[in-house]
Amino acid sequence: MVLTSYKRLSQKANFTETEVSNVAEMNIEFVNDGFRLDESQSIAKIEGDEATIPHLESSSNGTKSQSLSSEMLEHENFPVFLSKSSMTLLVEKAEPDIRLHQEEKNEKVNDVGNEGEERGGWSNKLDFLFSCISVSVGLGNIWRFPYLCYKNGGGAFLIAYFVAMVFCGIPIFYAEVALGQYLGVGGMTFIGQLVPIMKGVGFATMVVVVLIDIYYTVIIAWTLFYLIASFTALPSLPWAGCDNVWNTPNCYVPTDVANLTYGISLTNSSVSAVEEFWTERVLGITDSIDNLSSVRWELFGTLVLAWILVYFIIWKGLNESGYLLWKARRLDCCTMDLLLTAGPWIDGTTQIFFAYSIGTGALPALGSYNTFKYNCFRDAMITCLVNTVTCLIAGIVTFAILGTIAHATNASIDSVVTSGPGLVFITYPEVVLRLPGAPAWAVLFFIMLAILGIDSEFCNVESFVTGLSDNWPGKLRKNRKFFTFLCVLMMFLLDIPMITQGGIYIFQLMDYYSASGMSMLFLVFFQTISIAWIFGTSRFCDCIEQMSGSRPSWFFYVCWCFFGPLVMAGVFLFYVIQYIPVTYGENYQYPWWAEAIGITISLSSMLWIPGYAVYYIVTTPGTLKEVLAKGVTPVCKPRSGAPPLPPTADEVKKLSNVL
Repeated sequence: MVLTSYKRLSQKANFTETEVSNVAEMNIEFVNDGFRLDESQSIAKIEGDEATIPHLESSSNGTKSQSLSSEMLEHENFPVFLSKSSMTLLVEKAEPDIRLHQEEKNEKVNDVGNEGEERGGWSNKLDFLFSCISVSVGLGNIWRFPYLCYKNGGGAFLIAYFVAMVFCGIPIFYAEVALGQYLGVGGMTFIGQLVPIMKGVGFATMVVVVLIDIYYTVIIAWTLFYLIASFTALPSLPWAGCDNVWNTPNCYVPTDVANLTYGISLTNSSVSAVEEFWTERVLGITDSIDNLSSVRWELFGTLVLAWILVYFIIWKGLNESGYLLWKARRLDCCTMDLLLTAGPWIDGTTQIFFAYSIGTGALPALGSYNTFKYNCFRDAMITCLVNTVTCLIAGIVTFAILGTIAHATNASIDSVVTSGPGLVFITYPEVVLRLPGAPAWAVLFFIMLAILGIDSEFCNVESFVTGLSDNWPGKLRKNRKFFTFLCVLMMFLLDIPMITQGGIYIFQLMDYYSASGMSMLFLVFFQTISIAWIFGTSRFCDCIEQMSGSRPSWFFYVCWCFFGPLVMAGVFLFYVIQYIPVTYGENYQYPWWAEAIGITISLSSMLWIPGYAVYYIVTTPGTLKEVLAKGVTPVCKPRSGAPPLPPTADEVKKLSNVL
């Protein structure tokens, strides 16, 4: 048969078995296409070539064997044997074995049936675009971007943010979507199919996604709390005054100060009613992580509601999103000397990954539902643009509010409010106080924020469920709803410590060490070099050309190959050299044991990458050289209706030398 013949040829040309299979499949497809054009000439040519081919051994039942004798490889007319007509003859004779070989190969990759039928697809082209925007434009833009920008000096953070966006964010976003579409799989398995020894990247991705899913829902719970609270003090808002049971003697009403109607004298200890509502009413915050105190039962209720909404959206497969534009007055914060520290660079780079959902497995999962020939480039660029614009608008609004407060109180901008993950829950509620019909605006804002949060959380949980289902399809796909329920229940239970009175300290620890810092950089760095350096940037561009009909521009090539890895490696080393321990606000320093827990959270994802590589080398039979060669050889199969995986440059060179 054809594959047997090629395998024997490989012993002379030093081909690997995988290279042989790829070349054989390419020739089979090429020959079949050629002979469909002129069937009559093909048949005539077959009859002419058949006489020049050495004898085929006969089997006991009188039919010709589907293997080649050793004399054939040494025959002087062997190049003629590789002509289109002779190859077609062999393909016809070897068809049953070729079909069996392909079925075995498909079985190894997917374990069950036709994956395309299992995964389904988008009902129309806009579904993919809106889903990408939904997963990328969320609380990461409205909630996380402003507080990181504020924390890192404004302008310094923006420079780091845009450098990371141009050289890492946009190119890697496009790469993840394109590979998901090419392979038809989610984030857990797509790197392992291209570079088997790097499958640990997929496991690391799933750990990061779980960690993000756990603490992300707490933000939704806070949002739902504010939404419900907006109805409790009608026709006013509960954070509009200082006469509530949770207020302290240091409380002042921001609108009174701004209007200069009461002649209030403010001191450094003065706290606005809006901030006290956040710290005293919502969080009931304690003095340290050592004192978690009791569960905030109202937050417990909104957390349950958040997870119910997320579960039933996944269960029904529905997807909604929304957006809102704001108008800003001024931007008054820009500390450029912070560029010489690691903080803005690590936060700016990881914020791009967080906001774009890079490294979470969500983008390959969304791309996998596209048809093979879909051109995803335009949608990827639109999504990145919408994401960045939304971040900038949210940041401008936040700084405009802070600038207004600072001007009204005659204070510096860094002293008017405590920096931290609750910044958006202080600035935006204050803005609605200054609008006519404040309760209506508050309800609209928190509905919008809840939709964005639930939408992003739904996509992240979906990414985790899809990733595990792709890796163990036989066990999990048929029980998907029950498996999803177990995942949601597990994450909900892990959320409970973060809704205690000291839970905000745990939340900050989770955000700093799971979605920010070294773990995300480490993960995306190895994902990128697996694609660009091991699988090969040129080969990846060939894959994109097979799908879209055109190759990516040189800019994407150099970003995947050089700029992206260099930026990530540089920021990672900068961060390690100038390591900055986690803090809450400006003053609270975490104890050593809490910091050790945080580093353990980071390592829980990072160690999967080297750990799986060692496991692969130890458990795979063969010499070290053979194992490493196998570990960097793709094991993926083309999607239904897709052409074979493009050959490497070495495969093409070896084949041309032989022929």
